[in-house]
Amino acid sequence: MHVRTRLESLSDTLTATERKLCTALLLDYPFAGLEPIQALAEKTKTSPPSISRFVAKLGFSGYQDFQRHLIDELKEGNRSPLDLHQSDRAMKGDFLEDFVNRATALLSESTAAITQAQFDRVCDMFADEKRSVYVIGGRISDALALYLSRHLRQMRGNVYHLPADPEIWPEYLLRMKPRDVVFVVDFRRYQPSLEQLAERAASRQGAQVILLTDKWLSPVARVASEVIATPIESGTVWDSYVGALVLLEAVVTRIAEGGWDKARKRIERWDSLRLDIGEISDD
Repeated sequence: MHVRTRLESLSDTLTATERKLCTALLLDYPFAGLEPIQALAEKTKTSPPSISRFVAKLGFSGYQDFQRHLIDELKEGNRSPLDLHQSDRAMKGDFLEDFVNRATALLSESTAAITQAQFDRVCDMFADEKRSVYVIGGRISDALALYLSRHLRQMRGNVYHLPADPEIWPEYLLRMKPRDVVFVVDFRRYQPSLEQLAERAASRQGAQVILLTDKWLSPVARVASEVIATPIESGTVWDSYVGALVLLEAVVTRIAEGGWDKARKRIERWDSLRLDIGEISDD
């Protein structure tokens, strides 16, 4: 079990001192827990013995054991395809069959990534036309952000897919208003620039950040109001985004069907204005 999960699962049973420690650790997770025990005690106005008792309550043998788990999580969150490749990976049937079976398992696991209540909240935020929606992803995961933005644009206005170039981001930050939605997709090998963008959107513009990430949690989670952690481990050289894609498909379908009369009218107008230039022949 991840350290963050342990912290959150015990939140209702903590003393006042333990709640103070828990809040400090979650606000700057995982880096607050990597500080020397004396530094953490001074920052939280507690004591090293109190911290030792707290990490024991979390199930660790001591503060060093607690820090080792945090370091392991950081390493997992930064693994590249070179790290993930397994030359001796056991196959089960033909490659395609094996790969599809693995993807199917990820789909099954992805249902636990979000509760129905959170799913409804996220859909309502995307559907609320009083809010503008800004979406962006990482080097590879931006394809998921683009997928969401193209569907949302057909159903509502003021949806913006941010370009990859950070030099252009100030233009979008200046547009953002309090309660606007910034949707960030950031999977492991996280991009520091996305964290900086999300922090500025939340702290300076008052936007609400929704993060789609993995179980190791992008640093963007620190400022996000909604965090959705989908499974991505396929056991191959590449992580799989199949669970994340199905989740986004569910979101756009729920929004469309929940407000179909309005969505239908906008899609009809959209289609009537679509430029049909036909296909270019190679002949």
